[in-house]
Amino acid sequence: MLEQPTPEPKPISDWWRPELVSLPELTPARRIYRRFFRIATKALVLCAMRSTVAGLENFPARGPAIVVFNHLGDADAVLLSAGLPFSVDAECIGKVELTEAGLTGAILRAYGFIWIHRGQPDRRAMRAALDALAQGRLLMLAPEGRQTVTGNLEAGTEGAAFLAMKSGAKVVPIALTGTENAHVNEHLRQWKRIPASLTVGKPFFIERHADRQETIRNGTRQIMEALARLLPPERRGPYDYLSELE
Repeated sequence: MLEQPTPEPKPISDWWRPELVSLPELTPARRIYRRFFRIATKALVLCAMRSTVAGLENFPARGPAIVVFNHLGDADAVLLSAGLPFSVDAECIGKVELTEAGLTGAILRAYGFIWIHRGQPDRRAMRAALDALAQGRLLMLAPEGRQTVTGNLEAGTEGAAFLAMKSGAKVVPIALTGTENAHVNEHLRQWKRIPASLTVGKPFFIERHADRQETIRNGTRQIMEALARLLPPERRGPYDYLSELE
């Protein structure tokens, strides 16, 4: 196994806006908006991407479930929205800084996100996420805790495993390729459709251990290895040791 470079520290939010954090209410207006959002992203992918989708038979028809994906770029959300079954209505966790990201922030606020303060003990966000799962909703998040800075899978943070442990919900891994910002921008500048892929893996439950911290630690490894196995070997980052076991 090749030695991995020392990763950059995970980001820590310099905001503290707990009043923005809540579980989005599924009002009739929000449900309609989310349907239009799905239609718009499907049209965008049809026009701008040459996407392949695999493993949709693994995606659950309903929650509770924690959907985890590798975070490559801004187009992740577009491909996820367009590629998953139209009946899917997932709650998403996003960094609180996005609330003031111009047009993008306005679109995401209208959709309704569970905002989180990265790198800080955000109990309000965790409570909102657990409430979503308790209500049988699907919850979508990127366990790396940020957009990759290497282009490959990064080490996972423990939030997804914590939620899986507390809720007992199954985990659904989704691997994305081709949605990196540089890759997307290069193809758009050349007026070329963007090759990208979305692969849904088999749902699973994290393994339980007598020790709570061991459950979270091993659950994080289990989640990240499930994502890594869906990616090409050269994109597995610190989990490239899996290639030697296959």
